[in-house]
Amino acid sequence: MFGAAPVLNPAPQLNAAGVNWKLSAPAVAAALVMLPVFVQAPWVRSSPVACALFTAVLVALGLRLRGHLGALLIGFSGSWLAGAVFWGWLRLHPLWHLPVEAFALPLAIAGLQGPWRRAGQFYLGALIGTACTDAATALCGLMPLWPQVLQASPGEAPLLLSAAAEQVLHPLPLAVVGGFAAAMVSAGRWLWRQSEGGQVVAAALLSTLAVDALFLALALLSPQLSGLV
Repeated sequence: MFGAAPVLNPAPQLNAAGVNWKLSAPAVAAALVMLPVFVQAPWVRSSPVACALFTAVLVALGLRLRGHLGALLIGFSGSWLAGAVFWGWLRLHPLWHLPVEAFALPLAIAGLQGPWRRAGQFYLGALIGTACTDAATALCGLMPLWPQVLQASPGEAPLLLSAAAEQVLHPLPLAVVGGFAAAMVSAGRWLWRQSEGGQVVAAALLSTLAVDALFLALALLSPQLSGLV
């Protein structure tokens, strides 16, 4: 009389926290690269200790969620802790930036073959992006300006940032920046075609490039806002 009963879609699979996450691993990786720019940067300036201790929350949440999202949060927690330590206490020493960011490199490499491989993939992608940024900064001769900008008064810092950005527009620095950008895009495109793990690395790498481009654009067009990133 009423016809056949409608076929219902099977219930979505829930993770350990009872949440149905539909975001892809590369999309989450890209979002996690952007998060420190807008959350950690202002937080670490006002309370570096609290910012560093938040790493424990990220690890606990990653262990709770499990799956790809949980693994990505575990990898992100390493980058978050490194960022909190460097920008909280060592920010005037740019040569320490990459060594501090790479503190969990052995764990990331060791985890590539295990259940937490997404953590290692995210961490490696973000670290490679950071290494490219620091190398380009050094080759463009901008490293000496790093501590000067951070120690400058609020009125002087935008002027120094603007001068540094304008220096990038000179032919040789521009060629260096363009070369690194082209290499990162090429590597990202190649990684994207390999597997989801490659896409996670590519997403972290290319998101780092996007953040760098945003910072350079702000330093050129509105240097008073570039301190926010």
